[in-house]
Amino acid sequence: MSITRRAILGAMAAPRVTAALPLRLAVCNETFQGMGLPAACDAARRTGYTGIEIAPFTLGDDPAAIPAAQRREIRALIVEKGLTYVGLHAILTAPRELHVTTPDRTVRERSWDYVRRLIDLCADLGPNGIVVFGSGKQRSATAGSSVADATKRFEDGLSSMAPAAAQRGVMILVEALAPHLSNVVTSFEQAVAIVRRIGNPSVWTMFDTHNAVAEATPHAELIRRYHPYIRHVHVNEMDGRYPGAGDYDFKPVLGALAERLYQGWLSVEVFDFRPDGVTIARSAARYLRSRALSVARTYGP
Repeated sequence: MSITRRAILGAMAAPRVTAALPLRLAVCNETFQGMGLPAACDAARRTGYTGIEIAPFTLGDDPAAIPAAQRREIRALIVEKGLTYVGLHAILTAPRELHVTTPDRTVRERSWDYVRRLIDLCADLGPNGIVVFGSGKQRSATAGSSVADATKRFEDGLSSMAPAAAQRGVMILVEALAPHLSNVVTSFEQAVAIVRRIGNPSVWTMFDTHNAVAEATPHAELIRRYHPYIRHVHVNEMDGRYPGAGDYDFKPVLGALAERLYQGWLSVEVFDFRPDGVTIARSAARYLRSRALSVARTYGP
């Protein structure tokens, strides 16, 4: 099944809303440094979140090798804690020596096979999961490869994963990364172009405020322009701290999402874990709710 032009044009014609943005807040489990998954889930729920996004490396040195029984336990745990499973991100942090665009065909095929196994893990941990494909070090041009060649290998690999994702009910999200993190797919426009060329409903994109730091177009405008392709949103300050810790104005972004009737998750993903996970999560949730309330006053009846 391909993404139809009619569906895209219909979504682009969506009217401005007259109600608040549905604030579905999720948080990445590694926010809670030093906590196991049960404690992280408790902390997420206690600080105001209903969704949990998981970094596979927090589950073990070889997360794709987690046995079926443990996968069932994790799935049941998330439900027991009153949370919704969102999906996976930071997918190729462990194990080491994976690289999906290297000219070394053996390493490249082994790496894409590992991505396929992570798709299975994602599906086993909960329904309707997403796999956020960032992993800048593991996709950047290397070993003398040009950026163009590496980007083509990245796209080909993503396309090859689409049938497996569709079969397991998983969405792969191509994440545009800031240029200092990767040289392959460094703009939202490039990410959307890949999604368009692949044309498979299991491959979409997502928006990350921190990774849009080098975009020339205002972030709210990017969301308005490309919203039919956005299936997830990461929120963080430009320096990687939690929302509200810096001076980034989230209101235009939340307003653009509200205008376009975004129904997905707003997931807090930080790269600076100070002062501690609970403080980060609680402060970010309070800040985002205050910004969403401000948006509701602006766009409300």
